[in-house]
Amino acid sequence: MAIRKKSNKNPPVLSHEFIVQNHADIVSCMAMIFLLGLMFEITAKAAVIFVTLQYNVTIPATEEQSAETISLYYYGIKDLATIFFYMLVAIIIHAIIQEYVLDENYISDPTSLWRDYPHALIPFQMKFFYILQLAYWFHAFPELYFQKTKKEDIFRQIVYIGLYLFHIAGAYLLNLTHLGLVLLVLHYFVEFLFHISRLFYFSDEKYQKGFSLWAVLFVLGRLLTLILSVLTFGFGLARAEDQQLNFSTGNFNILAVRISVLASICMTQAFMMWKFINFQLRRWREHSSSQPQTVKKKFVSAKGKNSRKERVFSSFFLENGINGTVTSNGADSPRSRKDKSS
Repeated sequence: MAIRKKSNKNPPVLSHEFIVQNHADIVSCMAMIFLLGLMFEITAKAAVIFVTLQYNVTIPATEEQSAETISLYYYGIKDLATIFFYMLVAIIIHAIIQEYVLDENYISDPTSLWRDYPHALIPFQMKFFYILQLAYWFHAFPELYFQKTKKEDIFRQIVYIGLYLFHIAGAYLLNLTHLGLVLLVLHYFVEFLFHISRLFYFSDEKYQKGFSLWAVLFVLGRLLTLILSVLTFGFGLARAEDQQLNFSTGNFNILAVRISVLASICMTQAFMMWKFINFQLRRWREHSSSQPQTVKKKFVSAKGKNSRKERVFSSFFLENGINGTVTSNGADSPRSRKDKSS
């Protein structure tokens, strides 16, 4: 009679990273289900509850209070669905930042940006991030038609959208996803600060400190982008052992590719700085315009100055194609539109 021998092999142990990875994949799939639901008429009504804010009330315009209709909101049970969806979005963003910015030491150890290149195999979250980025910027092309963009602004917007697609697709196809992720997070953080400052400015015209902080971080962001790019292509990848073009392994670390990518990044940063300097000079000229001499002139000049400031701040990135897609129809602030209607 055969006697079974007990196996000395220990059962596989699931690591903490493996468990977190699977949970993040499940969360990402759940968020994608809600987004896909918006694309079909049958499920769109249910998906909208999770994605958009509910319980809105439109207050018609009156001569005494406001010249524009106002949309206000109250709370209800459907808010739980919206909170659930954006909780999933927050988990995905946190997982990406935690795993690829904090845990992998991109800040304290910049060599992780080019170490073990090519980064042909990427986790679900990073692939999902790049897919969303490419999908968003591709969708911006038909949006130019739906938003009825003026003809003189179409070319500028196409160039702006094309720059985003060119750099994001380049990082994705050339397996430079680590560097691309860091540069995108850095760029979007500066954009986020600009839009927050813009909201504060529209609520209170005296609030200018946000734009001053944004201006400093904008310049630092361009400088840090150049430093990380030069370190990656001029120092890290240039000293790698494997510098042969290989499509099967996704290795594009050759001199021609490194020079081309670095040149495109440098030219883009220089273009953004040139537009930024022109914007600051135009703003300074508006600020130092002729001062009024009478009380009546002072009132008219102050009103014109405020409206000009609003137009300059709100249309800066429409004209320069640097930060955020803004249509010509929505370039002016709510206060400017109110002045025009009156």
